[in-house]
Amino acid sequence: MIGRRRVLTIIAGGILAGRGVRAAEWRGRALGAEARILIRGGAAPDDLLAAVRAEIERIEAVFSLYRDSELSRLNRDRRGAPSPEMRAALSLARRVHVATGGAFDPGVQPLWRQLAEGGGPDPRALVPFAGLRQQGTELRLAPGQALTLNGIAQGIATDRVATLLAGRGLGQVLVDMGEARALEGDFALELADPAAGTLGRITLRAGRAVATSSPGALLFPSGQGHILGPRGQPPLWSTVSVEAASAALADAASTGFVLMQREAIRQAARRLGLGPVRLVDPEGGLSTLDGQPAA
Repeated sequence: MIGRRRVLTIIAGGILAGRGVRAAEWRGRALGAEARILIRGGAAPDDLLAAVRAEIERIEAVFSLYRDSELSRLNRDRRGAPSPEMRAALSLARRVHVATGGAFDPGVQPLWRQLAEGGGPDPRALVPFAGLRQQGTELRLAPGQALTLNGIAQGIATDRVATLLAGRGLGQVLVDMGEARALEGDFALELADPAAGTLGRITLRAGRAVATSSPGALLFPSGQGHILGPRGQPPLWSTVSVEAASAALADAASTGFVLMQREAIRQAARRLGLGPVRLVDPEGGLSTLDGQPAA
């Protein structure tokens, strides 16, 4: 697979909305993607950055599919006692799975595996996420079932690191672990599409998060995009960008919305309390659905 391209870029290395001020910047890696923390008031202390790195390592030890993690062991053994982080992630995944009518489905891992091995995805190999069962304190996968939480884990990492930094007197901070969340200040971000290029600027307000999904940002050797429809449905949008109160919620929703019709997205966004939602069609046209609070 080719490397994933960023579709949300921090303008000029971290300019705050309405101000031409550069931020101090930390860079690293999180869940296979470039990670950044931008700090308006100066660099974070070394001990705090060490805590950030430890938190990223802890999240990867739960959700990574490319190492011996809690998730990879669950897929291998088809059972396991979930950690608090895993329980929270699966609870949020269920919420988005239901709200999107099954479009967001962590059960697509067998289809990913088929593509990675050079085959074509066969939806008959998929056991839907709804087949996951919990007996007492143990999770149990159905025969043939395997999960991926790639559509939510970067958002979880973003939220966890933001929680770690909040209240530390750093001032205005942007946490970007593949998805972005703003603390105490507004940040200007540039929205781009892998095919159409730069489409404009958005302002991420303090306390809000944004996640963006583009099927063409990561391709299998066959040329197929990395966002797979659980029922074999093709992506309907080239890029979907979602704002929410948490990066994990925005991450999961943007993944599912790529596969959904506009009106279905509007209804799901209202149920989940999301918005705005920005949609880029295959021709590069950009449109916006205004957000509505959840009832």
